[in-house]
Amino acid sequence: MEEFHKSVLLKESIHYLKIQKGEKYIDATIGGGGHTEAILKKEGKVLGIDCDPEAIKAARRHLSQACPVPHRDGAGPDAFWRHAQGNFAHLKEIAQKEGFSQVAGVLFDLGVSTHQLETPQRGFSFSLKGPLDMRMDPSLSVTAADLINGLSKGELNELFSKLGQEKYSRRLAAAIVSARRVRLIETCEELTRIIIEARPKRARGEKISRRAGPRRWRRHPATRVFLALRIAVNDELNNLKKALPQAIEILKPKGRLVVISFHSGEDRIVKQFLRRERGKKLKILTEKPVRPTPEERKQNPRSRSAKLRAAEKVR
Repeated sequence: MEEFHKSVLLKESIHYLKIQKGEKYIDATIGGGGHTEAILKKEGKVLGIDCDPEAIKAARRHLSQACPVPHRDGAGPDAFWRHAQGNFAHLKEIAQKEGFSQVAGVLFDLGVSTHQLETPQRGFSFSLKGPLDMRMDPSLSVTAADLINGLSKGELNELFSKLGQEKYSRRLAAAIVSARRVRLIETCEELTRIIIEARPKRARGEKISRRAGPRRWRRHPATRVFLALRIAVNDELNNLKKALPQAIEILKPKGRLVVISFHSGEDRIVKQFLRRERGKKLKILTEKPVRPTPEERKQNPRSRSAKLRAAEKVR
């Protein structure tokens, strides 16, 4: 069976959640169910949330095999775990509806799943042939193709610059507008080709920080544009800003908040939120973000940019 998603910083997440037998926890981004499985094995109860219906199905399949005991089927008042499809921007409402209004821990594993990246039809990857989609929730009305073909040159420049930190944002925006005058840009392959051809030859592959490991990783030239589009389509940063205060509201005193982020925009929001609440509602448990070990980065290269921050509710 295909693995939906390989959980990042799994041991570290469980360590900081400090699982207590019989207590309730929320996995706000259940993905393939890896973090939820680890919580269940320590006898915690879990509400798994995801806006992607495919993630919910994958988690149910995985957990039915990994935790095949009575009441761990996501149904009934005594279930060890429950699932709910929805966006964590509505975390408090979903939690109350599912009977998780007061919990001992909330976990956010942000970013895109392995399955989403590796499924061409989902349109997340610059390396696969597929439609320019990028919706984590298929019910959303706006796709990446809508943005690429509908935004002005100035709007595209701002999008790539602010959300993707793309150095050549103005140049790429101009190339996209020029190309779409001939015909609409509808596939990942088409957009990737335009980006590569528009960049200076010397910048058609970017080195990644040596912190990623001894190998000379090179970032694909379309990475930043695709990242910016994905964030915009799913309104990821605004949803995170909405979700973090709600997580604090539903945490019990001494409850734990754990957030795994994968790019600077996410991490900045988490860091600033924790600092604002420090000494008021939260005690910060990670003065510096926790990073994957060299072994984990080697086994799962996609983990190399992950950062974990954790805090405890004081009152």
